[in-house]
Amino acid sequence: MADETTPETEAPETAAEAAVPDRVAALEAEIAELKNKMLRTLADMENLRRRTEREMADTRQYAVANFARDVLNVGDNLRRAIDAVPAEVRDGSDPALSSLLEGVEVTERGLAQTLQKFGVRQMEPKGQKFDPTQHQAMFELEDTERPSGTIAEVVQAGYAIGDRVLRPAMVGITKGGPKLAAVKPAEPVGEAQTADDPTG
Repeated sequence: MADETTPETEAPETAAEAAVPDRVAALEAEIAELKNKMLRTLADMENLRRRTEREMADTRQYAVANFARDVLNVGDNLRRAIDAVPAEVRDGSDPALSSLLEGVEVTERGLAQTLQKFGVRQMEPKGQKFDPTQHQAMFELEDTERPSGTIAEVVQAGYAIGDRVLRPAMVGITKGGPKLAAVKPAEPVGEAQTADDPTG
């Protein structure tokens, strides 16, 4: 009788032992899947953190853009007031007018310094190739000396904040001259050779 009970007790142990590797494999697969989900979640959180930091930096940099755009009109009016004073009157013969003119010039400089403090800078496009993303063409000038599409006159100054155009410059461009060649951005010395050299 002792011999008959032994095979019966061994059979369930063998079935349980056979199920252990299957259970271990299932648990390892579940662990791998959970680890993969955790890594994806961590990557998503890191991407979200970076995107949020970038958006916050953009918000800080460009928050004054609408205000600055409106203030530029004040600066334009100050410049018009200064330019409206005839050269023969500027000689200082009228002390009241000289003081007024000096005050307007000081105010204009102060405004320019304040705008610069907040990252607003004036663009200097004269002599550059016309770029519709930064300039607004107002008229064309016949000029056979300079290439067509060169900015000859600036009617109203353009401004940028960071890498964005705050207000395009209103310009007059040349026509009638030779066509402008496609201008490549300047390359640092040494890199131009390796970029053009197929062996390098």
